[in-house]
Amino acid sequence: MTIDADLLAETARTGRAFLRLYRFDPPCLSLGRNEPAAARYDRAAIARRGLDVVRRPTGGGAVWHEHEVTYAVAAPVATFGSLRNAYRTIHERVVAALRSLGVEATLAPHRPPPSSRILDHPASCFATPVGGEVLVAGRKLVGSAQVRKGSAFLQHGSILLAGSQQVVTAVSRKPQAANTETTLARVLGRPVTFEEVADAIVAAWGDEVTSPNLHQPPPTSTTLLSDLAPLGVA
Repeated sequence: MTIDADLLAETARTGRAFLRLYRFDPPCLSLGRNEPAAARYDRAAIARRGLDVVRRPTGGGAVWHEHEVTYAVAAPVATFGSLRNAYRTIHERVVAALRSLGVEATLAPHRPPPSSRILDHPASCFATPVGGEVLVAGRKLVGSAQVRKGSAFLQHGSILLAGSQQVVTAVSRKPQAANTETTLARVLGRPVTFEEVADAIVAAWGDEVTSPNLHQPPPTSTTLLSDLAPLGVA
């Protein structure tokens, strides 16, 4: 996620836009930027499970990253008109990709726009859908969050392939709201690969994505910004 923050900084500096798709290896627990981690999560329980933990640059609740496709979009806010429009438009592209795979994905009805004030509560990111999020049969399939830096913003999120978010509950100090997530494996009744979803997302963005290596897993060393696909969304 450091690379995501670097993309945001590059967008703020140059006005360029980027789309990045990746996955976590090893699996990881990420915490929202404003979450009071010590108060919400049991450090001893995290240590007993040997979990890697990172702090996201965006808001929202905790996410367990294991069987998923993680996307990141860094772009000028003006490209979309507002953060709310960006949130919805990016999710519309994700919905188009999922529908191409046979998933009856929809957007949640409008509610107050996502923000750290609304989303940062003691619960998994997947506990409560908000307006504009991606749902299947009323259950949350994609968890996303944003952060703004000057005229630029970063939105990234997790598209669940399989598994569950029960790790978040297991390491929480207080009882959690029941998760309402679903996964592509559950919806389609078959295993779904990272490559399958990544290809569908690239196709949904069309000619705006030009890099043939867009959805390769990032190397362990520093990834050059020039290796990431510029994105036009006007």
